[in-house]
Formats: sequence, structure tokens, C-alpha cells
Amino acid sequence: MSPESLRPFERRFRRAGRAGTGTRMLAEETPVALSYNGATLAVMMATPSDLEDFALGFSLNEGIVASADEIEQIDAVAVDDGIDLQIRVPEGVSERLSKRRRAMAGPVGCGLCGVESIEQALKSHAPVTSDFAIKEGVIGAAIASLTKVQPMNAETGAVHAAGFWMPDEGLVMAREDVGRHNALDKLAGALARAGADTANGATLLTSRVSVEMIQKIAAIGAPITLAISAPTALAVRTAEQANITLVAVVRGEDHEIFTHPRRITNGEIADVA
Repeated sequence: MSPESLRPFERRFRRAGRAGTGTRMLAEETPVALSYNGATLAVMMATPSDLEDFALGFSLNEGIVASADEIEQIDAVAVDDGIDLQIRVPEGVSERLSKRRRAMAGPVGCGLCGVESIEQALKSHAPVTSDFAIKEGVIGAAIASLTKVQPMNAETGAVHAAGFWMPDEGLVMAREDVGRHNALDKLAGALARAGADTANGATLLTSRVSVEMIQKIAAIGAPITLAISAPTALAVRTAEQANITLVAVVRGEDHEIFTHPRRITNGEIADVA
């Protein structure tokens, strides 16, 4: 956790009928530009931590690069009022970028700001092919493992997290950000840098599941998604098409399986999709 990611603020409060004053740590929110070979492609509001993971994960999830090897260098440069992630890619990648240029000023809750067409917003990925499955009884414990490893959210109560869980290893890694899309991009970058076997684990989310979150998970190649909050209707249809098992509204042992339940095993559930 970067020290610049949290800031102390004085405030007055009322709690349990009593008034007081004191300091609360708040999550920092910073404009982060993603620039490729000197040209800015997007500006996102993000938490200024794990920025190399963010740059790599964004590049992979947006289809800008096909693999981590296509990124030659990443430099985080402090600029007036923000950070410029200067990403160096080969000329061939630059040519692809010029064909899908966009200038994006994305607020925290927006994962599709600046796309140029409906077709681009609804972009599809190759279906996930993994047959990886988990037992129904581990779902609650997996989500609980993510909620226990959120240092920024523990301080602020205002930060999302995305994690990757494997049955034999538990929570492999997690990333936090004020933006749920950014947290998932950071996770994607961390997984790629670690060479993680994403076909044999589950993505964990503390946020609601929208279509762009499923699109990013499909790019990661993870076959199962477990989320605390509910999905949108389009997210469910997209998960169905992407062959992703979507489990949401996880509350302890309670949960709801929306797509491809064959990967959740207890001897009773059969895939009806």
C-alpha cells in the first residue's frame, strides 16, 4: 500500500449518541493518464498504488497488447495534479492504437467512458475453455479471504478489491482501488506479471458485476467469478456467452449461481445452460 494512497482528514462525528472530533483516513483519488509511446489514450480516476500492475492489466484487458511481452517499459511520472503512466510498446502496437484512438476522462464508476461505438462497448472475447470446478462449500470462505485482506478499505471503507483464489493455495493475490474496474485491471496485471495459471482459479469481487467486469475477466481467462454484490442482466448474458460461471450475492454460505453451474459441485447441481 503506497503512503500516497491514503490521506488523514480531521472531521467531527456523532456515534452512539455522542459527538467528537478526530482523524479519518480517506482513500486518495488521482487522475492517472495511460500514455502509449507519448500519446495519451485514457485518463482514469484511480488510487495511486500498484500502478505498473494497472498499466499492464489495462493494456491486456483493453486488447492493446496481446501479452505482457509486448510492453517494453512502464514509467510512472508525476505531473501537475496527477500521474502519467508512460508505456512504451513496439511500433506495431502503436499502429493498432491509432486505429482505436480515444480520449477518455473516466469517473470512478465508469468502465466504458469514451468508447466510440455500441459494438466496441459490447466487445466479446473468446469463451473461457477451462473445466476447472470448485465445491459449493468453499464459496463463502473464498470471499471472506478477500474481505480480510483489504488494508486500504479497512482504513477508509471506500475502496473496492479484486482477488484471485485457488483451492490449494487460497487467496493468491488481491488489489485495491477506488474504482472497481481499476482494481480488476491491477489484478490482471499482477497475475500476468506472476505468470499465474488463471485457468484454474476464481476471480473474487467486492463490487457489483457489470458487463465490463465480465469482459475483463474473460480477457484474464478465469472460468469462475465470485462476487459479493449482484450482477446486471447484461453481465449475466455476457458471462453465459463467455462460458464463465458467475456466482454473486455471496453472503456467508448463501449465494446465487447465474451461469454455467456445472463448475460448482455438490452432487446436486447440473448445468442447464
